[in-house]
Parts: sequence; C-alpha cells; structure tokens
Amino acid sequence: MNKKEANVYKKITTHVLQEMKLKGEKIAMLTAYDFSMAGLLDQAGIDVILVGDSASNVMAGHTTTLPITLDQMIYHASSVMRAVKRALVVVDLPFGTYQGNSKEALNTAIAIMKLSGANAVKIEGGSEIIESVDRILSAGIPVMGHLGLMPQSIHKFGTYVVRATEDDEAQKLIEDAHLLEKAGCFSIVLEKIPAKLGGQVTQEIRIPTIGIGAGSDVDGQVLVLHDMLGITQKFSPRFLRRYHNLSEEIQGSVRAYIQDVKTQNFPNEREQY
Repeated sequence: MNKKEANVYKKITTHVLQEMKLKGEKIAMLTAYDFSMAGLLDQAGIDVILVGDSASNVMAGHTTTLPITLDQMIYHASSVMRAVKRALVVVDLPFGTYQGNSKEALNTAIAIMKLSGANAVKIEGGSEIIESVDRILSAGIPVMGHLGLMPQSIHKFGTYVVRATEDDEAQKLIEDAHLLEKAGCFSIVLEKIPAKLGGQVTQEIRIPTIGIGAGSDVDGQVLVLHDMLGITQKFSPRFLRRYHNLSEEIQGSVRAYIQDVKTQNFPNEREQY
C-alpha cells in the first residue's frame, strides 16, 4: 500500500479503523498530552492519538500512572482536542475511576467526553471490569480495551516483565479479548505479550488490535511520544524504537542560548526595536 492510499481518510473514526483492519492497512498510534505536540502529530498524518495516563510519568514525573487524576486527564485531553482535526482521540480512564464501580466508570467516561470533546475512552482489564465496559458502552461512548501488561495494575503484577507467557494467563487474555469484542469495544491495545500470542488474538477477533511490545502481526502499533522522540532517556524496553534524540538537541539549543545571552550575542541589532 502506497503513502497516498494510506492517507485518504479525511477523518479517522472507529468505523475507519475497522475498515483499515479489513484492508490490511496498519494503524499508527502515538500519545500526546498538549496542544502543540498534538497539532504536529495530526498534521503529520497520525491515525490515533492516545491521551494516555502515561502523562503521569512523562509530564508530571511520577514513577507510575496511578497518581494522575480525572481533572488532569480532562485538562490534557482538552488541550489535545483543540489541535486535532483528523486523528481519532482516545483518552485513558485514570486509575480508581472505574475499577469495582460501574456507575463511577460511566460518570468518569461522560465527564471526559463532555468536558474534553474526545472521541473515545480506553480502559484496562478484561472480565474484572466488564460491567464498567458494558455501562459505558450503553451510553454510546466508544471504548478501547487494554490487555496484557496493564500499568495501572503494576502493584498487583509487581514487575513490568512480559505478560501471558504461561498457558493459563495466555488463555485468559484470549478469553478477555473475545469478551471485550462481544461487549462492543472497537479496538484493544495489547501490551508486552509474546508476538505469537499477539498474532493469534489479532486473527481470532474482528476488531483491530494495537500493539506495544506485542509483535508485528497486530493491526497497529502505539508508542509513547516522549520515548520514541528520545526526550525521555531512562526508559529503554526492547519494544521501543527511538526515532530521534531530542534530549541532546534540546539541551544543545539551550546551551547555545545561554552562551549567546552571557556573551551579549543575543539579541543582536536586528532582533531589537
């Protein structure tokens, strides 16, 4: 498929993602948390923007995704929505707003959709949170699932190692994927699972799968923007490909600016009134 064919969609919707899966066109997804970056991603032709709870890590400096609040997620999502014209924007439901309470899950999803204008929400888990998924979907809100490594459950897992390597956990993941599909989710993120399992799930369900460390046989890929641009440096899992080293470039630019200020080279005559 050539570049022209891959960019014919004027607006990405959940229906378009389904069409892309049927056509065999891979789905490109990245995170964004602010107006400026979201605008750049949208203009570049990204298919899906995830306003991820990873903002807790890369924007706020927390070690897990757990501390970020609903108000903070709405703030980030609203900033992204002001910039986006083409991409589908999906927002993570933050930790503690849907687990064990489907009414609260619905209220959370409604708040995100009404106050930010986002296109869909994402929720982690399978059978454990299916009541919340059902209730959100009953309100007409599109839901993206998330299976495999689930960062909001890191204290339960105790580690960020690859998930579903054992038969029982792999079987549960497959069953959960079918359960989410049956409930009406439009897509599922598969995080840090064996590539073979990622391919199997993708073949077995009709809705698109988006992988992050789930091999190449899924329907699309997602990375955290700050990781793939090299703004963050300490996080280096096997699945991460860095497409740039902005950390060095930004620091180099700042050092040059400091030097120009200190030596009175900035501003020069042309840069004054």
